[in-house]
Formats: sequence, C-alpha cells, structure tokens
Amino acid sequence: KGVTDIVTKYIWPPIALPLTRLSAFLRLTPNNVTSIGFLLMLLATWLFYKGLFAEGLIAGWIMTLLDTVDGKLARVTLTSSRLGNSFDHGIDLIHPPFWWWAWWYGVLNVYQLNFPWVGADLLLFCILSGYLVQRLIEGYFVRVFGMHIHVWQRADSFFRLITARRNPNLLILTAFMIFDRPEWGLLWVGMWTVLSLLFHLIRVVQAQLAKNKKNPLSSWLTE
Repeated sequence: KGVTDIVTKYIWPPIALPLTRLSAFLRLTPNNVTSIGFLLMLLATWLFYKGLFAEGLIAGWIMTLLDTVDGKLARVTLTSSRLGNSFDHGIDLIHPPFWWWAWWYGVLNVYQLNFPWVGADLLLFCILSGYLVQRLIEGYFVRVFGMHIHVWQRADSFFRLITARRNPNLLILTAFMIFDRPEWGLLWVGMWTVLSLLFHLIRVVQAQLAKNKKNPLSSWLTE
C-alpha cells in the first residue's frame, strides 16, 4: 500500500507474501481469512477484558496480519465480493474502540491499577471520542474536498504512518507491556489520540481556508 500505517507498509509485507501464497495453495478464500481474523479479534477483546494483555496482543497482532493477507489474497486470486469487502472494512472500522475499552477495563478491574495524571473515565472518553471524531473528519474531507485527508500533502501521508489508529496504538501498548505497565500504555494511547485529533482538525481548517481562497486542492500523489 502507498498510504497506510507503518506496520502495514513496512513490517507485514514480507510475512504476508508467503502467507498469501499458502492461503491460495490451501484454496482458502479471502472471506475465510477474514473470518479467522474476526474470531481472533473477538479473542483479543476477551483477553484484554480479562487482563491477559500479552496473550491478547498476540491474538491482536495475528489478526492485523491476516487483515493484510485477505486483501492480497483477493487481488492475486481475482476473488472479491461486496459482502466480503463490507465484512472486512466493517471489522476494521468497528473493533478498535472495543479493544481500547477492554484494555481499560482490564487495567482497572483485573490489575487494580489507576491511570496517572488523569481520571479513568476521562481517559476512556478521550480515546473513544478521539477515534470517532477522526473517522468523521476523514469522511468529511472526502465529501467536501474530493480526496482522502491522508493523501492531500506529503505531511498527511507521513502522519498516516503513525496516526492514532489501530496498529500504531498496538505498538504503543506492546512497548509498555514489555515493562508490565499496561496502564501507561493506554495513557500514551490517549495522549497520542488527542494529538492526532488536533493535527487533523488543523488540516481541515487549512484545507477550508485554501478552498475559500479559490485554491484547488489536489493530492501530492498526482504530481
């Protein structure tokens, strides 16, 4: 992919290629792979909820890898359907807030830990609302400016690598779990979500100002 997160762009491709070949050899369909990923997504949610963060991260990372494989498998086998596309993208859109909520619950009710510097409810609100507003911003940008916000200028494509979406957030949580500090991981996810939201809000304002000045917006990828 040209514009995506850092894990999908740089880490998964060498692993996804042999898995895609294996899936094709086994005559798995993209929907089969997506369904396995869906089950792993549910498993990760449950493990986070139970405070089994390391195990949940393993399930979650495998799910994100399969999320790369199913698309590649669809392309190389020329297999696609509206149902499969909706299933895949629907999972991608809906499940991250449930992961962050489950992690939050596991920290408070299983680990019996408090979040430093901020109330637990406020932290959860920032993460969930920040995710929702950023997705709304993406839809608004496409509707108003005719392109995805992440392909407008080089800075936007670069920021897509690290913006507070599923895979970058998982990297943060994984890094802090190495030191057995799941509460700090979620705290940093919350702060990064707020900062990412502010970045995108600024970009929307800048795009609107350019449009008001009759400066047509175009993607840097077309240059």
